[in-house]
Amino acid sequence: MIPMNGRYIVDTNIIVGLFANEDAICTRIHADAKIILSSIVLGELYFGAFKSVKTSENLRKINRLMADKIILNCDAGTAYVYGRLRNEQRMKGKPLPENDIWIAALAMQHNFILASRDKHFADIEGLNWECW
Repeated sequence: MIPMNGRYIVDTNIIVGLFANEDAICTRIHADAKIILSSIVLGELYFGAFKSVKTSENLRKINRLMADKIILNCDAGTAYVYGRLRNEQRMKGKPLPENDIWIAALAMQHNFILASRDKHFADIEGLNWECW
């Protein structure tokens, strides 16, 4: 397992809230600055930056954020958890967005708490999730 110095893996909407200087998010991030980013969230952030009218500004924000954060990538273990989760959600009739399943799989694989505002994460059995 990769050595980690954090306990939270954050969803894209948490970082968007941080970039927007939302008090609740800033308080949580500063209270526990040991957050982990996933490569999936990073991709979503880059997509948002490139489609925005403030591309350069948003890219700078992402680069500053990445400077002191661990970026967690998917591997074969993540793929296994992803496949299991996706099938469980399919069988429940509660499919989730693809990227969210990958993010949840990373959190579960590494035993992190997933911080997100997406309440559909509550439907994933065994996921340690907090709504920020």
